[in-house]
Amino acid sequence: MVTTKVKKLKLNKCKLASVFALVATTLAITIPVVRSQSPSIIKIDGSSTVYPITEAVAEEFQKEKRGVMRVTVGISGTGGGFKKFCSLEDSVRTDISDASRTIQPSEIEKCKAAGIEFIELPIAYDAITVVVNTENFVDTMSVEDLKKMWAPEAQGKVMKWNQVNSNWPDAELRMYGPGADSGTFDYFTKEIVGQSKASRSDYTPSEDDNVLVQGVANDPNAIAYFGYSYYEANRDLLKAIAIDNGNGPVKPSLETVRSGEYQPLARPIFIYVNAKAAERPEVKEFVEFYLKNAPQLVKEVNSVPLSELEYQQAMERFKNRVIGSGS
Repeated sequence: MVTTKVKKLKLNKCKLASVFALVATTLAITIPVVRSQSPSIIKIDGSSTVYPITEAVAEEFQKEKRGVMRVTVGISGTGGGFKKFCSLEDSVRTDISDASRTIQPSEIEKCKAAGIEFIELPIAYDAITVVVNTENFVDTMSVEDLKKMWAPEAQGKVMKWNQVNSNWPDAELRMYGPGADSGTFDYFTKEIVGQSKASRSDYTPSEDDNVLVQGVANDPNAIAYFGYSYYEANRDLLKAIAIDNGNGPVKPSLETVRSGEYQPLARPIFIYVNAKAAERPEVKEFVEFYLKNAPQLVKEVNSVPLSELEYQQAMERFKNRVIGSGS
């Protein structure tokens, strides 16, 4: 089989960062400068959707600080990131958690049990993008089509495309999607199926969106869903499906997300900052740098920036140390 080369998003070229699935691999982005002291370390983990933004910010921040500060950015999914963020163990606990959904009540309770207060900061918008191979026959899908395909009761039964829609060919349906620790998985299942985490399980899961991209890029009968930036970085290999939510099919784009037309799969994405960690000068500097530079860097990695006012409000929320979720 010929393997399609997946483009990987990196800061200035909008390419994907390779992090293999199911392992919360921490990537240390370092600037090699000789120093007499070890650099201060900021630990971040969580959402693969937010990862390209945070990775871009971390790289620029470290360049500016010339090796005095070091930022590690990992991918273990939104749920996996919150497990570390709320951990009782100092060696495991992160300073910041990337999240493609808001923190859940059960996660808030775990943070409380660990004595952790947090500051919730929106940093961009995202469009969960349903993709197929460029040779696939489908261009549009309704929300009902997606529900027939992904609902738990479809497991072992809906195995061909024409079982979803009789107008589609009698071809094997091969499915890829985020793993259960993914915030994208949580959001998609809630909006499409009607209940968070309600999904068939007989598909190929991965917390690494690169794996999902590769699966669809090499299979004309495959389908997947993931964050918009991963589609943009590989749009020559993938076709984005226009979603019909009752008002006609709409493709994901910066414009349709901002206008509110792309529904129901447009959403805000976040970082969560440990309030105690925010008192450390390096964490404070990093978060302020993040919010100040997000408008430009979010665009560079093909996500959708917030408005100028929304970034100002996020900065005020951080400077005033507003504890808890604002959602």
